[in-house]
Amino acid sequence: MPYREVSMIEIKEALRLWRRGEFKKAIARKLGIARNTVRAYIKAATKCGLSPKGGDLTDEEVTAVLVALKATPERLHGDSWQLCAEQRAFIEQKLEQGVRLTKVGRLLGRQGVQVPYATLHRFAVTELEFGATGLTMPVADCAPGKEVQLDTGWMTLLEPDLFGNRRRFRAWIFTSVFSRHRFVWPCFRETTETAILACEAAWEFFGGVFEVLIPDNTKAIVIKPDPLSPVMNQAFLEYTQARGFYVDPTRVRSPRDKGRVERAVQPTRDDCFAGEVMQTLEDAHRRARYWCLREYGMRRHSRTGRLPLEHFEAEEKMHLLAAPTEAYDIPLWCDPKVARDQHAQVAKALYSLPRRFVGQLLRARADRSTVRFYEGTQLVKTHPRKPPHGRSTDPSDFPAEKAAYALRDVAFLHRQAAERGEAVGRFAKALLDGPLPWTRMRRVYALLGLCKRYGDDRVNQSCAVALEAQMFDVHRLQRMLKLGPSVTSAGAPASTTSSKAVPIARYLRSPSQYALAFPSNAKSTNNPGENR
Repeated sequence: MPYREVSMIEIKEALRLWRRGEFKKAIARKLGIARNTVRAYIKAATKCGLSPKGGDLTDEEVTAVLVALKATPERLHGDSWQLCAEQRAFIEQKLEQGVRLTKVGRLLGRQGVQVPYATLHRFAVTELEFGATGLTMPVADCAPGKEVQLDTGWMTLLEPDLFGNRRRFRAWIFTSVFSRHRFVWPCFRETTETAILACEAAWEFFGGVFEVLIPDNTKAIVIKPDPLSPVMNQAFLEYTQARGFYVDPTRVRSPRDKGRVERAVQPTRDDCFAGEVMQTLEDAHRRARYWCLREYGMRRHSRTGRLPLEHFEAEEKMHLLAAPTEAYDIPLWCDPKVARDQHAQVAKALYSLPRRFVGQLLRARADRSTVRFYEGTQLVKTHPRKPPHGRSTDPSDFPAEKAAYALRDVAFLHRQAAERGEAVGRFAKALLDGPLPWTRMRRVYALLGLCKRYGDDRVNQSCAVALEAQMFDVHRLQRMLKLGPSVTSAGAPASTTSSKAVPIARYLRSPSQYALAFPSNAKSTNNPGENR
């Protein structure tokens, strides 16, 4: 008779027939098993104290017989096992250091201890608990509307564009822990901005906000993963405060932290997007929404035994937090450096800051309307948001003597010139008179420089003379000051005669070098025609 495994019910029936007085052959024929097998069952029952003329079998008696049948004599270990026992400390030490068991076998061989790997593996498993895994304790289910778990991964390729290029896209996958209802939001890049946009789309899809979001340790949300106190991305943390939910990231490489919805990427990629024709990312969004509502949402879940969409609508949706009514203004956080011109760049636009921050790194937050600069936790400056390549300059950030130049303040230059003298002020006004006065500001700078060099009184008198002659040239005014007499404190010239001597001409020739002799002045005067 071929071998077959006898069930517990058949063993119990064989013992019941034996206690009723049936013979071994009859029992074997009724149950379809060998007589030797029936004989072994009866022998084990006899050892357990059962008699053939007893009453009905109890569960305790059947259990005792089954234990006796499974009991096998203890096997003595061979010489290889004894060698492993002698090297127990060495094997245990290497395994604690992370050395592979195959390497431990080779290290034993170098010491002259030749042990078959099968014996070494059996010894490590039996004696040292090698390869043993810890027990898994199931975590209690959360209440409706409490937790939603977030996963992300690559999906598939879009159809070729006009240039024949195909672009691969990712997807943010939200799965409710309670009802297993799912939402998929495709995107091209995994950034903080796309994470916030995905959350906004998810709250609109679910009709509310879950209290706790459980993401992987993606850099878009978690800057520094840590089992106890992970460091969150500042922009996303600000978003959680605005929407009123909490973030509880999983540990690194710990899929059991969200085991109920783990491995969501592969089924979504294969079932939702594989084989579909999608030209643009908008097509992928429409496909994902249809799949979540009509295909995945209407497919009975193997764990809950219910349709995820029906389960969510019936028991979970009413427990969510209120859905947002306005679009979230996604801020931009950065750390710009204040340049020498007292401007810092945020999103390709320039913003002025006080002089004391030149060369420092400040924390900047930019939203749709404003840009704020922080030194630590202190707000130091607020500007209206400018488009790329724009500029926002506050005159109060600059020193008074520098602000006019930076802001092209023509009136400030005119006031400075008027302080040097009445004629200087009128001369500066004449220089700036025109349709484009800021194009003439350098001439006023030069005029003020002449005042510093030659003194206000002397320049004021020269400007008065120039104004009378209607001469409005700074270079000629400088020449007047250089060649003219100096002026005393009383306003009179320091000297009326020039002490400069006329130099001898460099190339003056003697009269002997000419062909005709030059007459003397006297003869030329008395008889002009004598030397003709």
